[in-house]
Amino acid sequence: MSKPPCKLPAEVLEYFPYTSARPHQDEFIATVNQAVNDRKSVLIEGSNGLGKTISALSACLPVAMKKNLKILYVARTHRQHDRVIDELRMIYKQRPVTGVSIRGRNEMCLNVFAAKGAFDSKSLMEVCELLKAKGRCSYYRNVENRSYEYLSLQQQVASRPYMGSEILRVCKKKEICPYELVKGAVHDARVIALSYLYVFDPQIRSAFLKNLETELHKIILVVDEAHNLPETAVDISSSQLTLFILRQAEMEAERFGYKDIEEFTHFFRGELDKLTDKISKEEIISPDRIVEIIEKQGGIAKPREFFIHMHEAGVAIKKALLAEGKNPRSYVNATADFFNKWLDTINDNSYINVASKYFTKDGNKTAKLEIVALDPAKITEPVFSSTYANVIMSGTLQPLEAYARINKLPENTVRFLAPSPFPKEHVFSAVCLGVSTSMDQRTPKMYQTMIDRINEVVNSTPTNTGIFAASFQVLNALLSEGLEQQLLKPLYYEKSGMTSKVNEKLVHDFKECGDKGGAVFLGVQGGRTSEGVDFPGNQMNSVVVVGVPYAEPTPRVRAQIDYYEDRFPSRGREYGYILPAMKKACQAAGRPIRTLDDKGAIVFLDFRYATAYCKSFIPSWVTNGMKILPDKPDVLAQEIRDFFSNQSSTS
Repeated sequence: MSKPPCKLPAEVLEYFPYTSARPHQDEFIATVNQAVNDRKSVLIEGSNGLGKTISALSACLPVAMKKNLKILYVARTHRQHDRVIDELRMIYKQRPVTGVSIRGRNEMCLNVFAAKGAFDSKSLMEVCELLKAKGRCSYYRNVENRSYEYLSLQQQVASRPYMGSEILRVCKKKEICPYELVKGAVHDARVIALSYLYVFDPQIRSAFLKNLETELHKIILVVDEAHNLPETAVDISSSQLTLFILRQAEMEAERFGYKDIEEFTHFFRGELDKLTDKISKEEIISPDRIVEIIEKQGGIAKPREFFIHMHEAGVAIKKALLAEGKNPRSYVNATADFFNKWLDTINDNSYINVASKYFTKDGNKTAKLEIVALDPAKITEPVFSSTYANVIMSGTLQPLEAYARINKLPENTVRFLAPSPFPKEHVFSAVCLGVSTSMDQRTPKMYQTMIDRINEVVNSTPTNTGIFAASFQVLNALLSEGLEQQLLKPLYYEKSGMTSKVNEKLVHDFKECGDKGGAVFLGVQGGRTSEGVDFPGNQMNSVVVVGVPYAEPTPRVRAQIDYYEDRFPSRGREYGYILPAMKKACQAAGRPIRTLDDKGAIVFLDFRYATAYCKSFIPSWVTNGMKILPDKPDVLAQEIRDFFSNQSSTS
């Protein structure tokens, strides 16, 4: 195979499987390769179409091979994990390299009994260990009972790149535990593609590294779609306790004879109900207030000792349930863990405590207590400071200095903005003046103006158009003001609380309209479609970003701003309020432009995107040549028509 005519390091050329590099891809690869060779982290923004996956792999593999390191490639979706294996298979054609993608434990588990009742991956891990210890999982027993088949499969998986879905399919057929098979195979895998939780959740990471029989300093970590990491890190650190969990814990304690725990959970359920009765939505409360309620009204003189006792009772309940042939999950245990964390974080100003009232799907009032983390660095810094090197990349990371500070990246982290590979003539971008979703401007007249502009885009676009609103409130207002009735193409729209399965069907049906005259998709910025789905080619020709998705200024949002203001003086509002919103908007804006061949129009329906401040957070490939359009009918329509007319004449 001939080698690409680009300035790539010689060691990289052995692992780069393509005959030519895309525009600016060589700069991306060389930057990553140099940083990893120097044992430094690299924070790198590169747009879609650049080929970030193969770039990171071919840049890191030479170092991993020389130093006998493993590459952990973390990403959010199975689609991204499988993409890593696809690229490894291309490399495998010219260099022997091994790799595996790992699905979440809940998806790798074939034991219906275990998977059905687990709260989350952590509780499933506990259930799994209990079942294995008691000899209650046939799939695990078959690892020994069919040892020849198991070892043969393990050798097969360890010989070349394999996807988690392929392993799952084979194991299902042979009735062997896929999780155990992957555990056995990862020892010999050079590259492992997996979810963020395996690396950033301390409890899951500890178990995973133990199985891997290695430590962080022997790992090159690649974080893809890294703009998601701060939010994920905060979620990992946060906890909640609902009235439902307390009620279940009370019944569980009664059933297993723990009178003191039954009385406490009953008492505290009433206290939480009273505490939230006068709260309109949510309120930050002093952690000492809850401790005082527990001690004085609850009569628990030593809360720490009581919650340790409660945790031990939960463990005993799990074992008893398993002995009964029932799923070993315990609400008593979950409640104890929450209160122990409450006590652990009571003097830590990087956490706040929130009491809130909300309504269930059935319309019933309920309440919860939350421990809300404010500092993603508490989760990210221990990882980034311990690995051999880190490659942190996404298409939306600007400003890089802000990202590095928020996640506390190592001081010597290399920062690089990769130029866009997209031909300028393939992208049209514009901001419409005279429209905004700021709260004081959300009038019927404003929404009608927005609908008029949306119609100008839809009617001037050859096939599919995507619309991503700032929130479900804005989305529903567009619908109530008659968007669907005024469109000349079919409308597919997201609904709040929609399941992933229903959403996938909705997106699939919309995409199919790309070859049938076109349709319109209406979703929200920051939703699963605006960040997790690609729409290349005619699947989405134009995208309309309606409004700036600033968070509702709730007490927790204000606390986040205040926390960052304390850590980074004069930057609190930018880091805690502006940046999260602009990341969502930029992700939505990039949906139609996914490959070098895509040609798309990006329209921002909010005058605020025309300000120098907001533009500074938008990738340069979008802002280059961005037009500011006056508040006049048909101007936008003419611009869109001209753009697509020029594309047709030059194609």
